[in-house]
Amino acid sequence: MDSRKLRRTLFIVIMMFFMITVIVMMANWELVQDKLGLADRTQGAEPVMAQDETQDKQLGNDLHAFMQDETFFDTDTHYKSIETYSGKNVSLVMSSVAKDLRVMIVNSSGRLVTGAPFSITIQGVGEYTDDDEDGIIYVDELRAGEYSVYMNEIEGYRVPNTVTTIKVKQEIEYRVLEDIEYMMLTENDVDASKEDTEEKGAENDADGTENTDFETYSDSVKKGIDVSKWNETIDWEAVKEDGVEFAIIRCGYRGSSSGSLIIDPTYERNIKGAIEAGIPVGVYFFTQAVNEVEAVEEASMVISLIREYDVDYPVFLDSESAGGSGRADHLSAEVRTANHKAFLETIASAGYATGIYGSTNWLNSKVEMKELSSYHTWLAEYADIPTYDEYYHMWQYTSRGSIDGISTNVDLNLCYMNIDTSIDHSASSGGYSGVVNGDTGNVPVESDD
Repeated sequence: MDSRKLRRTLFIVIMMFFMITVIVMMANWELVQDKLGLADRTQGAEPVMAQDETQDKQLGNDLHAFMQDETFFDTDTHYKSIETYSGKNVSLVMSSVAKDLRVMIVNSSGRLVTGAPFSITIQGVGEYTDDDEDGIIYVDELRAGEYSVYMNEIEGYRVPNTVTTIKVKQEIEYRVLEDIEYMMLTENDVDASKEDTEEKGAENDADGTENTDFETYSDSVKKGIDVSKWNETIDWEAVKEDGVEFAIIRCGYRGSSSGSLIIDPTYERNIKGAIEAGIPVGVYFFTQAVNEVEAVEEASMVISLIREYDVDYPVFLDSESAGGSGRADHLSAEVRTANHKAFLETIASAGYATGIYGSTNWLNSKVEMKELSSYHTWLAEYADIPTYDEYYHMWQYTSRGSIDGISTNVDLNLCYMNIDTSIDHSASSGGYSGVVNGDTGNVPVESDD
């Protein structure tokens, strides 16, 4: 090969190498900027605006990250646990209820990232750090308006390279938070002995006259049970055969110590088992909300757990003590009532019938029931005849019942509401459309005997 041809060949090779290098750099320009320290977070970044009132969250700059996770669409595994993440890519999920901002750091699988002191900057306000490293940064006492937020650099993680704009509301809106699943934990994530300390006030108030067998009343009064993890494994076919006409199932609770949102470990098994056995169901949630924002969170969790099931009976808020040391045990009746109303209104906004559960003494002294009279009341009083003077729609008359298929004592109830169970209320069938057509009064119907 002569020198001219050699030079020409070398020139072509060099040009091809140069072109390939340029193409690679252009395809990875954001990464090159990060490595060279050229990226500017506050200028030149395109803010991602909230689309509307129902789209007030942003999943960082990688909107397709969830597609990398094969289990993302598996509701059994998507949200049920938090984890410490050792990878690089993290994103932000943000929401606001009223004068507040909740920022959650999630990984590409949609799970909350813990174990790292992530921090954010709210432009014009300041910098905030996840000091307890639980993957959530909460900022309150904000003025209403739009705020631009970006995540600060942290060693070991690749953070979003975008500025996100979110609208902070002035007044609380009783609507379901669509990102609540990121906050929901299982009992594998907490110390359940410290968190699940629900105390039945009706047991303390019992006068010894209660009937522990199924009451026999007219056909207009339905006989049912309510269950939770404390009732262990249940044979729902046997329950059905023993004459149970409905079941109210605990779906979750807020931890009385930490305030975490925790799924009852038997909820999914119980609701599926009851429905498959042909038993109409409702659900209840044990509250420890200390303000209205937390109450909206609790209601949002309930909706996320029930929307795929045919729930015929109302969604009830369990208003009880957590043993005297619970985070919400010593709230004033006024504050507790406001919190309960926030929960009930949020449930109602999703189209579900709803109400409050409590003992006679609790409802008389710890809650301002006149403010909640438009909702259903589920009374717990273990006596032959209730002494509660106000209107109620269901009566839990004992906690010492015995039902085939349940190895433990179980709560027995009477329902005076006319429940239409012919409608499929699951999300796949169009959602909840109202089921309570009327009721027969607030006193036990006289026995036929």
